[in-house]
Amino acid sequence: MLDVKNIRKTFNAGTVNEKAALRGVSLRLEDGDFVTVIGGNGAGKSTLLNAIAGTWLVDEGSISIGGTDVTRLPEHKRAQYIGRVFQDPMMGTAATMQIEENLALAARRGRARTLRRGITREEREKYRELLKILDLGLEDRLTTKVGLLSGGQRQALTLLMATLKRPQLLLLDEHTAALDPKTAAKVLDATERIVNKDKLTTLMITHNMKDAIVHGNRLIMMYEGRIVVDVSGEEKKKLTVEQLLSLFSKASGSDEADDKLLLG
Repeated sequence: MLDVKNIRKTFNAGTVNEKAALRGVSLRLEDGDFVTVIGGNGAGKSTLLNAIAGTWLVDEGSISIGGTDVTRLPEHKRAQYIGRVFQDPMMGTAATMQIEENLALAARRGRARTLRRGITREEREKYRELLKILDLGLEDRLTTKVGLLSGGQRQALTLLMATLKRPQLLLLDEHTAALDPKTAAKVLDATERIVNKDKLTTLMITHNMKDAIVHGNRLIMMYEGRIVVDVSGEEKKKLTVEQLLSLFSKASGSDEADDKLLLG
């Protein structure tokens, strides 16, 4: 479902601020894989997701989604293949519109606009059932303006909107980092339910080592623009945070995991 081959990305090349963010990264995801991505600051995690999404083009290498080469496609043309949730809960929704209106926008993405009635009774019932998955009581607040929701509720709604059309690839860029621990846990539970229900191929960045181990069927760790750890299946299930730190030290040749990684 995703095939990344030897991609490289350098920012500010030829200047004193030159930064090699991706150094020959290769990654292949099969249909239905749920991969957690972990690493310290500057490891290349968000750069990898941005490269896949087309936020910027890579200098070398290739990216295919569902067998389609998207390496040179701009971001807006890749959107038909990708669902994405960002770290900022305010980014994925329209605050002045109602919950049901936001869901309707997501449901009709890519369709031709018509003059027919806005939201039908059948659609409203469908949205109500979908919102129950989140377990946040939003199914009884369809006409509430999204701007009145908490950050966690907005992020959960964004997640639902991003997966409504069952994207070929779901990208989660630290989507619980701005939430308090209790709310973050609820959003992660909702993520697990949605991903498993629709068997979505997913890449999820997190700074929390425990979350990286608990969620998904595969874990990769990045360091200085490379993938240095890649574990899956039973090996991943049996991992502890201490073992993961040990793997990181061996693979990176460094005992220095940054504070954010350790605190996570």
